[in-house]
Amino acid sequence: MQKYLEAAGVIFEFNTEVTNVIFEIKEGEKVAKAIECKVKGKEKGIVLTENDLVFVTNGSCTEGTIYGDQNHAPNGDAEIRTSGCWSLWKNIAKQDPSFGHPDKFCSDVQKTNWESATVTTLDDKIIPYITKICKRDPKSGSVVTGGIVSCMDSSWLMSWTINRQGQFKGQDKNQVCAWVYGLFTDVAGDYIKKPMRECTGKEITEEWLYHLGVPVDQIENLAENSAVCVPTMMPYITAFFMPRTKGDRPEVIPDGCVNFAFLGQFADTPRDTVFTTEYSVRTAMEAVYGLLGVDRGVPEVWGSVYDIRELLESSVKLMDGKSPLEMALPGPLSVLKKPLLHLINGTVIEKVMRDHQVL
Repeated sequence: MQKYLEAAGVIFEFNTEVTNVIFEIKEGEKVAKAIECKVKGKEKGIVLTENDLVFVTNGSCTEGTIYGDQNHAPNGDAEIRTSGCWSLWKNIAKQDPSFGHPDKFCSDVQKTNWESATVTTLDDKIIPYITKICKRDPKSGSVVTGGIVSCMDSSWLMSWTINRQGQFKGQDKNQVCAWVYGLFTDVAGDYIKKPMRECTGKEITEEWLYHLGVPVDQIENLAENSAVCVPTMMPYITAFFMPRTKGDRPEVIPDGCVNFAFLGQFADTPRDTVFTTEYSVRTAMEAVYGLLGVDRGVPEVWGSVYDIRELLESSVKLMDGKSPLEMALPGPLSVLKKPLLHLINGTVIEKVMRDHQVL
């Protein structure tokens, strides 16, 4: 992507931190007049005209992330750090109420944090415990968990998922990479009697193995020799789900802005749901089309929840490609199946069901 953009004339500036955008606000117009930044630690200013367009990502769920490893917890200042895009948004917001209220999202890390970890198996000793739960071979190259498995009795509210393997280009085909995370990082675990945020990668693996049902006398050995874990503390990962009201997130192009727009999960665009790539893409399209006067509509949010065709197809996918009609129906419903199928024979209902593999 970088090479594609460079070929199109885009210039990338690395080792640069934008700290503020200075506005001239008068008579209802807001014009970005200068960018304040640090280049390799040195203060620098960039003077702007009305013809220079400024796009800012205000806030980020991954800001302040800090990594641990197999033998170290992800300790540090991540949970209180608000540098980068949070500080930038705060400095912009001081200049006008239409630029939003970042403190609503980044001021309480106890409510917005979770800890995430990747656990990579090094041999086949853990695989049977995974297979027993998800009923699939993790190394088959097909769907594994098919979604997130929640450990309902976990004090950390631990969940885990395994995507189609290999998940990464350079991944050893004999290894399986699981994604594990916990929402309650400040309470003691059920096997490891300490908060998740204080745990090494090995200790997080031990807690995960405990909830997989691994015999207690085998847990420590498997965590030490059969897996490697990289934990990450993410203090703002659920920031966009914090209680908010209209105006806390600024509009993509705030009222009166001539050459400035916000992008991403903390800009407000209607009818869409944050935490999706599509949301960020739509805000970018809205920003570019709006500031440049491009006569093109931003694609509507797809209302799949109300689309019977998608609901039917999803039902089939949830059953690994099998028709829901193959299920053993309880009581009188099993007797009614054939008459009901005969009733829809030759109708639009039959066509829709065949088109989407229900029949």
